[in-house]
Amino acid sequence: MLRAQVCSNDELSFLMEAHDGLSATIAQRSGFKGLWASGLSIASSLGYRDANEASWTQLVHSVERIVDSTELPVLVDGDGGFGNFNNARLLARKLHQAGAAGVSLEDSCFPKLNSLIGERHPLADIDEFSGRLRAVKDAVADKLVLVARIEALIAGHGLNEAILRAHAYADAGADAILIHSRKSTADEMLSFVTEWRNRLPVVIVPTTYFRTPVSAYRNSRISTVVWANHSMRAAAAAMRHICDSIAAEESVASIESHIAPLSEIFELLKYDELAVAEKQYLQPS
Repeated sequence: MLRAQVCSNDELSFLMEAHDGLSATIAQRSGFKGLWASGLSIASSLGYRDANEASWTQLVHSVERIVDSTELPVLVDGDGGFGNFNNARLLARKLHQAGAAGVSLEDSCFPKLNSLIGERHPLADIDEFSGRLRAVKDAVADKLVLVARIEALIAGHGLNEAILRAHAYADAGADAILIHSRKSTADEMLSFVTEWRNRLPVVIVPTTYFRTPVSAYRNSRISTVVWANHSMRAAAAAMRHICDSIAAEESVASIESHIAPLSEIFELLKYDELAVAEKQYLQPS
């Protein structure tokens, strides 16, 4: 299912960020057809910075909970693969075993730093990163969708370098190209799409150029839009507001109407199924 969404230019698809089982369940309830297991959001939910502070095993464990919580295909933000070709193919194998449908690998150096932080974003050598992609392809073949994420625009190397890398990564076996930009408008990204001419489907992450109308993506025949961190950010804002209120008022009375009732949590996590199972297995007739 993920391959049909990401690897097609016929219809624009959307992936919603998830960082745990609950956020995945809510995204499915809202009607999303696929999920993005965000490295930033998973690291943040664990109390780590998005700088490879969370280990690849912690990422795989979080993905496993996301996969188990929904029936949706999951594209995993695999950073740069947590090392060289060997680390990348090991990560890919374990993500496949955890039930992921795809992995996105970025051409950054280990340890990476979140693309929207600071100015120092050294890029991996093209041939070395192409080797990482080939190793992943050889390890999992068509079992995982492989998205090659290009950080050339983030690092300030310009359009020509981004196109050069995109061609190399396509030759290395990538199924789609994720072009990333930190500009506040989509111009830089759209210039890449025009020059690239859809040799492979294009995935975008409009975190900073969020004011761009979705029609622009459809007109450019972009394959997939990733809403990459919004559930985590929404949760952080809501928790801060509620904690501040409770701390100031020393009461929960005024905030009760602003938070999800426990019945909604019980419904999301299918407590009713547990009650039925208890009757079947604990008190068999």
